[in-house]
Amino acid sequence: MEAPTPFPTGQRMSEDVFFDRRELGEILRLYGKMVAAGEWRDYGISTLRDLAVFCVFRRTAENPLYRIEKRPRLRAKQGIYAVVGMDGHVLRRGHDLAAVLKVLERKLIRPID
Repeated sequence: MEAPTPFPTGQRMSEDVFFDRRELGEILRLYGKMVAAGEWRDYGISTLRDLAVFCVFRRTAENPLYRIEKRPRLRAKQGIYAVVGMDGHVLRRGHDLAAVLKVLERKLIRPID
């Protein structure tokens, strides 16, 4: 039997960006509300080297309605989190995820007929 090959110490492991448990909890709480209201029906999560993206869809075959992005490189500048609309415009950016997601919670408030 051979000993397992150790990880090389000179190279870094993959530095992909991920949403942590707290962040996903906040995003999925909002997602659950919007699904219950009939606004959203599907989601997708992507992790890349410099950003993590949570995409929200009305239908599976469409382009995403909104993208919730996490970009750690913008921590010191504009804020780590952003909500981007379907057309690519940044709806809100900031350092606090709950505050950034409020722009989407407003879409849940409607007048009663």
